[in-house]
Amino acid sequence: MIKDKIYRLVEKGSHGSRINLYFDYGIMILIVMNVVAVVLETIAPYKDEWSIFFKYFEYFSVIIFTIEYLMRIFVADLIFPTSSKLKSVFKFVLSPYGLIDLLAITPFYLPFIFKFDLRFIRILRLIRFLRILKINRYNNSLTLIGSVIKEKKNELLTTGFVTCLILFMASFLMYHVEGEAQLDKFPNVLSCFWWAIATLTTIGYGDVYPITVLGKIISGLIAVLGIGLVTLPTGLISAGFIDKIKKRDNEFKHKCPHCGKIIE
Repeated sequence: MIKDKIYRLVEKGSHGSRINLYFDYGIMILIVMNVVAVVLETIAPYKDEWSIFFKYFEYFSVIIFTIEYLMRIFVADLIFPTSSKLKSVFKFVLSPYGLIDLLAITPFYLPFIFKFDLRFIRILRLIRFLRILKINRYNNSLTLIGSVIKEKKNELLTTGFVTCLILFMASFLMYHVEGEAQLDKFPNVLSCFWWAIATLTTIGYGDVYPITVLGKIISGLIAVLGIGLVTLPTGLISAGFIDKIKKRDNEFKHKCPHCGKIIE
């Protein structure tokens, strides 16, 4: 049956035949080439010299991606079984993968609605092909990290709240301290807020810095606080991750090899 063949082609991946792998690898290579083309188009010499190539390569890519998208819609009832074909189509279109696929081609057809170049989103389509690389075996590790973040959410929210308070206080202080001395560098609180973020995260660009004594003291205090506050969430997640691993290892040690139940 044609529908079954199309389903195996677009969904089977590494568990299908050789032609499934050729199809998936072909789409992956085309996605990567699209991202490279988008990057090169931002470089003036390449944009001018290869403008015709970029234009026709975009046409070719959109045709391939559109055909693939229509194929997935055609087999939507096999991917998302529901009581009706229409419900399956809507379920696919509104799924995370479906939305990414749609955003990858829609700007080409609706350029007047999508003024912003969304072609870079096509790189997200590579997530769909993780099954080819057999990265799904690491899903347990990703689930473990997610559970750690969920358990530590109160501590992380508290850290984020304190960080925001410090950023706002630093912004207002620097505006009043440095505003008169450097009106072009600290013209308003929002500009000071950006400076506070750069300083608190200790990345500071060096283009905006305080020149008054009080401003330098405040800047130094913020930089020192930033070292602790920015690394604190990492420490919380790391500690939770280690605890989870130890707990899982202990459960595994006390698990009955025959029935799989945990022995008290």
